[in-house]
Amino acid sequence: MSKGLYLPEGYESKLTLRETQHAIKYIKDVFQQAISFALTLDRVSAPLIVRKGSGINDDLNGVERKVDFDIKEIDGEAEVVQSLAKWKRMALYRYGYEPGEGIYTDMNAIRRDDDTDNTHSIFVDQWDWEKVITREQRTFEFLKETVKSVVKAVAYTKRKVGLRYPVVASPIKEEVFFITTQELEDMYPDKTPKERERLITKEHGTVFIMQIGGALKSGEKHDGRAPDYDDWSLNGDIFFWDEVLDNALEVSSMGIRVDEKSLAEQLKICGAEDRMQYDYHKMIADGTLPLTIGGGIGQSRLCMLLLEKAHIGEVQSSIWPQDMIDKCAENGIVLL
Repeated sequence: MSKGLYLPEGYESKLTLRETQHAIKYIKDVFQQAISFALTLDRVSAPLIVRKGSGINDDLNGVERKVDFDIKEIDGEAEVVQSLAKWKRMALYRYGYEPGEGIYTDMNAIRRDDDTDNTHSIFVDQWDWEKVITREQRTFEFLKETVKSVVKAVAYTKRKVGLRYPVVASPIKEEVFFITTQELEDMYPDKTPKERERLITKEHGTVFIMQIGGALKSGEKHDGRAPDYDDWSLNGDIFFWDEVLDNALEVSSMGIRVDEKSLAEQLKICGAEDRMQYDYHKMIADGTLPLTIGGGIGQSRLCMLLLEKAHIGEVQSSIWPQDMIDKCAENGIVLL
């Protein structure tokens, strides 16, 4: 069992299993409309699998093993996606989207090497979105305004859920506090990155922690990021304070994507310049792919937050270690 499992004292779900299932659908219906309106996004279909070696799959931190398999009628192997960070940008190019327009999709993935706990599952479900921007919009100001739009959609959905289910009507703080990872390290130099996230989110309620991926002054990274989708100077994570877990809950990772300059710099830092052999990377370097901003918004994590649940397994069906199932059952946490 993951050492990170947290068991809130006296926890009891505020909704029955059947009410929970109804509420999950309601949240997904409301939020999808809210976010598509806020960011001008069209819903599109997306792949569960991609060809192995295509360069399209997300490498996350570069060490996670992908789920792969052979196919009877096709040479080579396929991989289950880990995210759609690269695929979305290619799709915007293929579908002919212009600046100010974008797409979102239901993304399902398997991350076999994730450690399971209250907020982590090997099954990942999120709304992946991507939007075409101009070069002039590759700024902190544009990033912040986009973050505010995402948070407004979350807060709006929470209000709607609270009207339908008054037992889970605690509001979401709509005002966002912005801080960089270096400012956070300077503020709490003796704390770990996770401890810093908790402290700053507890103080401010809703926080966007910016500039994730590169090394800090201490020589350490706040967190890992692949070098070939987010621009590490123009990205970040959205956190909400979760009263049930008494902790910061990351609901979205997002950012302005790499251009030809930041792609080359970040690949060099990571010693990953061999990735320039792939079409995706070549099309960024030569300007074929549009400049974009995008991210992922966790579906199960959002449902956890809005329904005031203690474990992600209360809002999604997945596989868990048996001792985790037993511990949760002993403490009033019913996993689906």
